[in-house]
Amino acid sequence: MNYLEFYLYVISVVVMIATPGPVMILVASAGLKGGYRKSLQTIVGTNLASLVLIAASILILKGMLSVDEILFVLIKVLGCLYIGYLGVQILKEALSKEDQPLTTVLSPIDGGLVKGFLVGISNPKDIIFFSSFFPQFIGIHSNINISLFILVIAWIILDFLTLSVVYLSFNKLSKSRIYPKILALCGGILVIIAVYGLYISLQNIF
Repeated sequence: MNYLEFYLYVISVVVMIATPGPVMILVASAGLKGGYRKSLQTIVGTNLASLVLIAASILILKGMLSVDEILFVLIKVLGCLYIGYLGVQILKEALSKEDQPLTTVLSPIDGGLVKGFLVGISNPKDIIFFSSFFPQFIGIHSNINISLFILVIAWIILDFLTLSVVYLSFNKLSKSRIYPKILALCGGILVIIAVYGLYISLQNIF
């Protein structure tokens, strides 16, 4: 087994998951409103979405599935629109709560399994990762099936651990008076991600 390549994969996955993006913000937001149970449900939903994208990536790698480029771009566009919608909702809620007492400030998104899955499956960052970056690590073992098994199990474990740490970090921040501003920043990040994703996707079309 190529341990150096595996460690690089682990670092890449942790960095990708922990970098501000739709999944990270949704998990943190869900946890702030519904506690770790709701955050965990959201993580399970995003993880299931990741497994679907991984499965598609594996099928493409093995030549069992081909994806039309226009369809691929359309999926990314729809994902960006959905992420932008969530960002606007967070911004609206954060701005409306800014002048209210801290105890009344709640996260606008309650998350859950279905919402976690929808955000995960439409997240442009995940789509790009599993279609382009994930295949680069299938050489960690001489047997491709063992490589894929190791990569998938590692992803599941790292996803749960990293997003759980994200929830705990945001939970501490929720007790701060700057919490509404943090929420607004999260909403703004989502909107920027959506706009940038749309720009890149539409460039591919035209």
